[in-house]
Amino acid sequence: MVLRVDSARPGPDVDESPHSIPLSTGTPAPDFQLPVTPHRTVALSDFRGQPVILAFYPADWGPVSSDQIALYQAILPMVRQFGAELIGISVDGIWSHQEFARQLGLEFPLLADFEPKGCVARTYGVYRTEVGRSARALFVLDCAGIIVWSYQSPDEVNPGVDGILAALERTTERRRTSPPRDHPPT
Repeated sequence: MVLRVDSARPGPDVDESPHSIPLSTGTPAPDFQLPVTPHRTVALSDFRGQPVILAFYPADWGPVSSDQIALYQAILPMVRQFGAELIGISVDGIWSHQEFARQLGLEFPLLADFEPKGCVARTYGVYRTEVGRSARALFVLDCAGIIVWSYQSPDEVNPGVDGILAALERTTERRRTSPPRDHPPT
């Protein structure tokens, strides 16, 4: 099931409390589809079969967000060595994201969780109702879309990359050491 963000309000499974709890390790990551440009959307399921990093951040242009997102651009070659994709998500609109990405020279998508505001962040348990934006939270998903690591940082603290890289290393190591799955004949 894909969480589409074209409805007027979040669905019944979305926590509206001001301090919701982020999804935990071992949980299947809810699928979603969000705009990346005025004419193109991206779905989490587009990346099934490869590790994914979801980086929720409060807003474009803030000093901590700018440093955080620029740092992710700097380590993008390392992320890609793991065969992983990095996706930034905030409640800013696509026009803000496009200019923010241009200014920082980003080569990964920034998705607009704009309308309904914070619907995907709510689904992941990282929307802060009291301030109307996402918390600064990270989720690393394995190839099957299972959350293998997550971290929520205070808004004023750049969470860095150590946790992300360690989770990708563990995920890659598990893939290398896991016995191949038997597939039924086709």
